[in-house]
Amino acid sequence: MKSEMIIIAVSAMLVAGCTTQPVARTIADNSNSIVGPRGPEGATGATGAQGATGARGAPGVALAGERGPEGAMGATGAQGATGATGAAGEVRRGVAGATGATGATGAVGATGETGAQGASTVGYVGAAGATGATGMQGATGATGAQGSTLYGPAGPTGHKGETGSQGVAGDEGRKGRTTEGVAGVAGVTGANGAQGVTGAQGDTGVAGIVGQWTPYKEFNFAFNDAQIQDKDSAKINEIATYLKANPSLQLLLDGSMDPNGTDPKDQTMSDRRVESIRIALIQAGVSSDRIKTGALANSKTRRDRHVEVLFASAN
Repeated sequence: MKSEMIIIAVSAMLVAGCTTQPVARTIADNSNSIVGPRGPEGATGATGAQGATGARGAPGVALAGERGPEGAMGATGAQGATGATGAAGEVRRGVAGATGATGATGAVGATGETGAQGASTVGYVGAAGATGATGMQGATGATGAQGSTLYGPAGPTGHKGETGSQGVAGDEGRKGRTTEGVAGVAGVTGANGAQGVTGAQGDTGVAGIVGQWTPYKEFNFAFNDAQIQDKDSAKINEIATYLKANPSLQLLLDGSMDPNGTDPKDQTMSDRRVESIRIALIQAGVSSDRIKTGALANSKTRRDRHVEVLFASAN
């Protein structure tokens, strides 16, 4: 029995010699723990991979161009059109037709041209791509050596390896798209061009039209006489002056006799009186083709020794 126990003890020692020697060392180092010692520090991590290419730069900002310069002064307006023909003169008793109105003033010159459009400004260059990301973390140090055969807990993880070198900076992001600036505000409208030259005066309006023979002057004669009396001689120049100022008129000399008068009933005397006035008018400058004779005056106004001068517009 005693020999069996010795054999068993020796066997146990042999087994222990194969499995517990490190434990004995650990206990010598730290009698309170059977945990294996801390593993050696991990090796420095490998250099991190190259950072990814930076993102595309943002598009350039569009800026409005500056206001365009003030437009040039407009060209001088074209010459105004010829004025319209004057209105027809009025017809009034005792007054010649009024001269046609002056042609209308030429039209105002055209407005100056619009100023040129402002220049565009190219947008800014896109921002640079972002810096590449930091390199990957170095690998964790190797686990400490396994404890003795007693399989104590693994030692603590080795200290973190040093951070790998920073990866190469990522490629610069592609340049942002350039956006053309917005067109500048249109330049201020140029000043109005100079006013066009006044149009030519319109044609003179048609003279007033006297559509029927109108009484104008009277000449009275002495009994049985065809001589113009001194008191009526000034009338000749008055008639000539009026006819010169109104070339559209013509005259009628009416020497019709009053059948109830006392003057000799001799149409020859009446004709001589009419002829006396006609010659005097021609001598005063009235054209003979503007003087007519006849019996067209109002029969109620006819008197002896009397010649009436009438006028009307020429046909």
